[in-house]
Amino acid sequence: MENTKTITTNKKAFHEYFVIESFECGIALSGTEIKSIRAGGVNLKDAWCSIDEGEMIIKQMHISPYEHGNRFNKPPARNRKLLLHKREIMRLLGAVKQDGMALVPLSLYFKGSLVKVQLGLCKGKKLHDKREVAAKRDANRAIDRALKEQNR
Repeated sequence: MENTKTITTNKKAFHEYFVIESFECGIALSGTEIKSIRAGGVNLKDAWCSIDEGEMIIKQMHISPYEHGNRFNKPPARNRKLLLHKREIMRLLGAVKQDGMALVPLSLYFKGSLVKVQLGLCKGKKLHDKREVAAKRDANRAIDRALKEQNR
């Protein structure tokens, strides 16, 4: 079992979407981008995925320029190719087109020495869904507090 180390997670995605299914995929990066990721200069907050000409592309993922990268640095918010099998891409394309779902990167992590993206097939939450989740979370906190007080 290879060790995995989480680099970043997309907390906004879990707030805005119901995650129906998740996939692990690779990502095509340059050397200076890897060095910047190792230094913690990556942000998934506004990132999303699309399928263009049969290829899965991640858009708006911000990787800060590497300080010592000089001319080898790439633009921070450029489109990057995700590495999936053609069959998986076509299945996801069908789900996005027919069911109105979205492809959202959930987390970025190292698996051994490789950078992997956890990609989620998501359905958007409505406002009442978000309120319901917040109410459940608050109720659970109140229960935990009451149990803690009772055990004292």
